[in-house]
Amino acid sequence: MDENSLIYGLELQARALTPQYGEGNDVCFFIATNSLKPTNQVHLIQYEEEQGTVQSKVSSQDSKGYNLKSQNFQVFEHALGEVWKLNSCPHNARLLASVYNVQKGAQVLSQAALMTLPENLDPTNPEHLKSEYLPWESVEQLQTEALGERVKTVEFHPSQEQTLACVVDNKLAVMQRAESSTRVVAEVPTSGSASKHTHNFTTGKWSHHHQGHQFLALHEGSLSAYDVRDTQHCAWSISDAHGQMARDLDCNPNKQCHLVTGGDDGYLRIWDCRMPKAPVFERSDHSHWVWCVRFNTFHDQLLLSSSSDCKVLLTCAGTVSSETQAQTGLEDSNFGGTETEERRKLLSDGLLQTFDQHEDSVYCAEWSNVDPWIFASLSYDGRVIISKVPKQYKYQIIF
Repeated sequence: MDENSLIYGLELQARALTPQYGEGNDVCFFIATNSLKPTNQVHLIQYEEEQGTVQSKVSSQDSKGYNLKSQNFQVFEHALGEVWKLNSCPHNARLLASVYNVQKGAQVLSQAALMTLPENLDPTNPEHLKSEYLPWESVEQLQTEALGERVKTVEFHPSQEQTLACVVDNKLAVMQRAESSTRVVAEVPTSGSASKHTHNFTTGKWSHHHQGHQFLALHEGSLSAYDVRDTQHCAWSISDAHGQMARDLDCNPNKQCHLVTGGDDGYLRIWDCRMPKAPVFERSDHSHWVWCVRFNTFHDQLLLSSSSDCKVLLTCAGTVSSETQAQTGLEDSNFGGTETEERRKLLSDGLLQTFDQHEDSVYCAEWSNVDPWIFASLSYDGRVIISKVPKQYKYQIIF
């Protein structure tokens, strides 16, 4: 075990992990289980750097007065079904979107729900002490049956608190949340009359740019960006981004036109949507399907990827990052000997570190939204590992 890594183990299988985005002080992650048993679980864990521990969170408080205190660990019951995707709301630390499976007769459907953690938990409440799980304040099931049978993801808008995007089969639905309800306000099919012949979406994500009007979606090996202000409006697309199924994508938060994809061909590729014919950066260091790819929010030359090869990889793509733009500005303003010194700050492109502590397929790898040097990874056997960027790379970036 790497000295920079800590393990948190679940009793059940799991494949859903997300940072607690609304939390601004503590390094926290949500994990949800993926078991066929009647009761699944959602864990809220916290990494304590000073103590060098990771455990279920016992107390938390943010600027909105969110205050959870309990003698029990923070484990919540997910009775709706096995969880396949979990997203945390960036505007509300207590709000989660869950995608789960339910069985209706011989048919298995994927549905979605919004789940709200309680604002206050009283440890002296006898009802809380009697139960193995902590209660939700509310659980709101989204009405997606009219859209299709397979919900792939529910994505919170990065700046509009009441806006959601829901990817279902070959449809993208944009929803506006009222205080106690959700309704569909727009629907973006894959392509007009031919939509029933096209492949279903794999997943999707809001663009951090374009005034929040674009949503990116993967289908088979291709990537499309839709302007949600108009139905059937494809802003741009990249055909055959991967030779096989494209599994995940992420937007560079610091460089407007750049995004990263990962797929079943084992490749991690960075694209500039203005030049869709070929990636601007690619690596094939994984030996099996790539399930998750993530830009570091603060230092976007750092990328995480996780795969069915049981590994998490830390990769540097410095030459196509926002750091390169900043470096160019520094060099243009330098006329003395400091130019060479500034250039040394850029890490070399390529694989920096392999994290191989998992023993099963790693479906999720997520950066902390609080500390840019910490990330969590989750394998199917329920093992969560909290890791850090190695110090030599950290110091090379910041000094």
